[in-house]
Amino acid sequence: MRRAPVPGLLLPPPPLLLLLLGLLVLDRGCAAQYSSDLCNWRGSLGQSRLAYPGAISGLTHESHKKDVEQVYLRCSEGSIEWMYPTGALIINLRPNIFPSSSKHWIVCIKPLKDSAGANIYLEKTGELKLLFQDGDHSPTRVHCFSFEQGGLYVEATPQQDISRKITGFQYELINKGTASDLHMVYAPCRPCSDTEVLLAVCTSDFVVRGTIQNVINEEQQQDSVIDVTVNRIYRQKTKIFKAAEEIGVWEGQIKTLLQCGVKPGEGDFLFTGRMHFGEARLGCAPRFKDFQRMYKEAKDKGLNPCEIGPD
Repeated sequence: MRRAPVPGLLLPPPPLLLLLLGLLVLDRGCAAQYSSDLCNWRGSLGQSRLAYPGAISGLTHESHKKDVEQVYLRCSEGSIEWMYPTGALIINLRPNIFPSSSKHWIVCIKPLKDSAGANIYLEKTGELKLLFQDGDHSPTRVHCFSFEQGGLYVEATPQQDISRKITGFQYELINKGTASDLHMVYAPCRPCSDTEVLLAVCTSDFVVRGTIQNVINEEQQQDSVIDVTVNRIYRQKTKIFKAAEEIGVWEGQIKTLLQCGVKPGEGDFLFTGRMHFGEARLGCAPRFKDFQRMYKEAKDKGLNPCEIGPD
């Protein structure tokens, strides 16, 4: 006897139903390649086969040593944390920029402090260039490259016990067309030209007038931390400089490489720079009287790239 249809329930014809089910399966397969957060990825190969991976010890490479997983990220900055590394990861950084404009950007990566368990390579047409070797714990590890140079390939190294290994790094995109960005990455200790200073004033994450109160050299991190008292804030995208209520001034810290040899000095400076991996990094920093001169000269000639009050 033929069963009556359920009222209100419309089923598609069998061929269409099979097609919809097939598309659903495909959609799930594609989504599995993406992190739920398109800026960051955290996971492990074959993680679904481990019920409680955080509680397992004695894991080895044997079960997934040949696995390769694609990771797709869409942001200008973020992080990778690969737990219990086995096999390899192919990191696809595809930010929301036109493909034709990718040549104007560079990628910088910085391994996390306790990163271990894998080597990080730059890969292009099957050739690998080692960027960071497993076990390299240099505190100043940052490497920058262009999209034309290739993509990131992370390969686990043989380990007897991977249960406590996490390979991790941060990444950032920097605009090659911005002079202050390139100065910070490639020549942080070189004095800026007048043109670079004026461009830095227009494009930096922070621009302040202030004095150097103290310089703390961090030998282990190979950085110098500059304590700055601020007289005027022209721009700051994040709260680098904050009011110190007890003394009625604004204060903040800026970092630069130890090799630059920054020392406390009298007089006012114009400090510019960028946020780089969550830290305020020094860009151009001329004496304020020199900035006043170059700003006036450019303004008189109508060559100022942007307006800013010099006093």
